[in-house]
Amino acid sequence: MQEQLKLDNQLCFRFYTVSRLITQAYRPMLDRLGLTYPQYLVMMVLWEKDHQPVNDIAKRLMLGTNTLTPLLKRMEADGVVIREKGQDDARQVIVSLTRKGQEMEVDAMCVPENMARNFACSTVDPETVLQLYPVLDALIAKLSQ
Repeated sequence: MQEQLKLDNQLCFRFYTVSRLITQAYRPMLDRLGLTYPQYLVMMVLWEKDHQPVNDIAKRLMLGTNTLTPLLKRMEADGVVIREKGQDDARQVIVSLTRKGQEMEVDAMCVPENMARNFACSTVDPETVLQLYPVLDALIAKLSQ
């Protein structure tokens, strides 16, 4: 077997596994909020700035609108967001938090702290995790071109 085809030599497998395990670690906290991880990402974008066009949310999350729209429909059915036609451009759809969605922010404030605590219990120190940010940001920028 060629060395480059061994699973242990694949960086992408490590990213896939870390992503899956981190999402799994979020699950108990997000279940209490009634959110999936992708829905939680949408909520964070809207908690930063409410009343955003679907296209802006999609760009921020690096998702296609065809991926985001069904997610938003489920969130609207759950009563956490509303989708309305844009006033200036009827082709534009604006997503806004409902009162329920706004109130969820308070309950969600413990999620990052709990995840940080999960990392603190690992053998990887917080400083090492923070050092990953610029490396991952650079990789994301390169791959998204």
